[in-house]
Amino acid sequence: MLRAFFMNTPPPNLKAMAAQAALAYIPANSIIGVGTGSTVNYLIDMLAGLPIAAAVASSIATAERLARVGIPVVELNRVSQLAVYIDGADEITPQLFMTKGGGAALTREKIVASVAAQFVCIADHSKWVSQLGSSFALPVEVIPMAEASVTRALQAMGGKPITRPGVLTDNGNIIVDVHDFIIADPVDLESKINNIVGVVCHGVFAQRKADVALIAHPNGVTTHT
Repeated sequence: MLRAFFMNTPPPNLKAMAAQAALAYIPANSIIGVGTGSTVNYLIDMLAGLPIAAAVASSIATAERLARVGIPVVELNRVSQLAVYIDGADEITPQLFMTKGGGAALTREKIVASVAAQFVCIADHSKWVSQLGSSFALPVEVIPMAEASVTRALQAMGGKPITRPGVLTDNGNIIVDVHDFIIADPVDLESKINNIVGVVCHGVFAQRKADVALIAHPNGVTTHT
């Protein structure tokens, strides 16, 4: 009796594919900004040995990983502009608006992105959505003493805020995740949440959205601008 054996082909590593595509956007001998998260970790590992002058990290974890692969890490205050900032997203739309903050680094990510000449988002296709808020809660970084007042304000805006248990940001603040918050106008909502007293920052990236999105699919990476 003949028995056939089939070798299962492992699925492609979409995060690694997106990270690999981003290497083409890094000018030689430049200072770059590097985000935080599982997809960015693949990018950092790929930076080893490349001609990069230095990097600005969006979190302590990213700074430590960059140092391990031999990339000099500098403070943002020493840099007037970054050639490129590369980071992932929790959600990204065809207009390249994003929500970020699943890793609780959103404030520093938004600061670093603000001084970059180009913002490249790397993500797998599961993060590509038609409208923000459809698949991921919106993270809001909050000064701890303002937790109750900020929560009430977010509830009044139609969301269901829940403080993320056991999490403090690199800045020593808490994260409030706002669930069931469909974001119809990201630019307007970004301004409104910014105006809530006690909010440090939040995860809507619309006023400084991505310039390029590299979205990995099983059959390749698509580029969106």
